[in-house]
This record gives sequence, structure tokens and C-alpha cells, in this order.
Amino acid sequence: MSRTMKAVQYRRVGNRPEVVEVEIPEPGPGQVLLKVDAAGMCHSDIAVMSWPEEEFPYSLPLTLGHEGIGTVSALGPGDHSCAEGERMAVYGPWGCGLCHMCAQGKENYCDHAARLGIRPPGLGAPGAMAEYLLVDDERHLVPLGDLDPVEAAPLTDAGLTPYHAIKKSLPKLVGGSTAVVIGTGGLGHVAVQLLRALSPTKVIAVDVSEQKLELAHRVGAQHTVLSDESAPGKVRDLTAGFGAEVVFDFVGNSATTAIAAKCTRTEGDLAVVGIGGGTVPVGFGSMPFEVSVSAPYWGSRSELIEVLELARAGSVRVHVDSFGLDETPEVYERFHRGEIPGRAVIVP
Repeated sequence: MSRTMKAVQYRRVGNRPEVVEVEIPEPGPGQVLLKVDAAGMCHSDIAVMSWPEEEFPYSLPLTLGHEGIGTVSALGPGDHSCAEGERMAVYGPWGCGLCHMCAQGKENYCDHAARLGIRPPGLGAPGAMAEYLLVDDERHLVPLGDLDPVEAAPLTDAGLTPYHAIKKSLPKLVGGSTAVVIGTGGLGHVAVQLLRALSPTKVIAVDVSEQKLELAHRVGAQHTVLSDESAPGKVRDLTAGFGAEVVFDFVGNSATTAIAAKCTRTEGDLAVVGIGGGTVPVGFGSMPFEVSVSAPYWGSRSELIEVLELARAGSVRVHVDSFGLDETPEVYERFHRGEIPGRAVIVP
């Protein structure tokens, strides 16, 4: 194969990403080289490219893309369980593999990743928006089986992240309960499907976009509410005045966290999943009694396997639009403007 490949890189703080030619990496001991089949685009990428230079945490240039599906192209020295030609989903939040969290498959909460400089692909390490992706260890691969790679790529984050958040609150999502999903784009419209597949709860979708609310209704939300100052009152009207047992905020800015706090009932769960910089005041009298507030991050390796099984069973399907690698800089601009209701997927 050619010694070079195309890759989408963020090369200078403040500039748009570029499609460039870079060398194809060679897999070292224990590593796996994938020929990328599909790479999802995420709002986390937009957040990374919005950081000012004095706060930027990664080395540049950075190949983007932390949602990846690829076919094993080459194996580094050593014994491997996977074989060339197998199609794999990439588990993104890489950890040390040895700490207590990693031993449970919770590499998203690795105790030592930050200290050791271990970064996820596309979020510090070279990512999947390229023709090839180097994976550090085959434990970060999950066999894809017969799933469509374009539809499956976003499941590695846009599926895994809401699944992780929802799974924690399942004991409260019983018959007669209500769940609110704020932000029904890439992650939110998947969350609606997961809630319907995993529980009998009633789902209320909240968003500023009528287009995204229509998508949420199409995939299973029983009620839709425009996201403005009247939203908490409408949610309470739909819950006999009590509020929802569980609220998931997939935007996470100051406006949505304020709405989320006003939608949560006594003993409810509030998960701030979005990275918009908003916070929730917690203290006696600031919220209903015994509300649990969390800020979950990504999910475990075992949860990714479970998400893929749900997709295989037809319980969840990501709304995707696919684009070529050369289109990626323009697609990022459209994505940032909110013109893509579900998930954008790049196909090299």
C-alpha cells in the first residue's frame, strides 16, 4: 500500500481543519492498524477547536475523530486475538489497562491516564478521520459483526455515552416514571431510543430546534417541548406537577442546566452529559430534596459491547448523513451551525 494517507487534521489554533497527506503509521508490538471504514463527527471536536491557545491541552497537528470503525489491516509483533480482515469498532477512552477502574473495563475513568499522557484517538492521540488508524491495544477493539459501519461508528460515543448515563438511572425508570432528554441531536436522539428500549418510562424531548424535536418524536419520544423559559412548566404539566424522575442534559450550557434543575423531581437524577460549560447549584433548598447530580463521561468497554448488541437487535439506530473525507472541513461548519440533525459520518 502507499506509504501516505489522507487525514483530517486540526493544525493551528483558531483555524479550520485541513485535509492533508501524512505517513501511514506502522503498528508496533501489540498494536493494530485499521483501515478506517467510517468515522463519526462529534460536538466534542467543535469544543476542542474552540479552545483558546493558552488553554489548548493537546499537541498539534491533531488528526480528528474519536468515533471509529475499521478493518484490521496489519498487526504489530506479538500474539493477537483479532485477525487481518476483521471489522472492528474502536473503544475510544483509552486507559492504562492496569488500575482498579481499568480492571473493571471502566477505562473512561482510568486513574492514571492523565498522568501517563494517555489520550483517546482524536482527543489527543491521532484519530479516525483518516484512511488508517493505529490502535494502541486490541483490548480497545470490539468485533462489529454484521452491523453497517457507517451507522455503527457513532455508537462508539453517541450511543455509548447516553447508554452509560441511562444505565445508572434504570432503577428509577419504572412504570409511571418520566425521563426528560434535553438536546435531541446526535446523542439525544439515541438516548430517546435507548430509554424506550430499556425501560417503560415516558420520554419528554426538549430542544430549541423543531427539526430535532420532530426527529425525537419519530424515534420514540411521547412528548416534545421547545427549550425556552416555559419548558420547565410544560414538563411539570406533563408530570402532574412533580417533575421527572430522571433528566438528561445533552447540551450542558447555562441555559439548559437551569431548565434541567427545574424539571427534576424529589429524589430524582440529573445527569449533565453535554460539555457546554453550565453548572447546577447543589445545596439545601437549591433543588428538590435528595436529587442526585452527576457529570458522566463516555462509558465502559463492556457497555460498548452491550450497545452494539442493542443495535444488532434493532433497538437503536443512529440517524446519519455520510460524507467523503475531502468534504470534512465544510461538514464541520455545517455541523457547528446545527444543520445536521443527527450524526455526520465521514467515509474515507
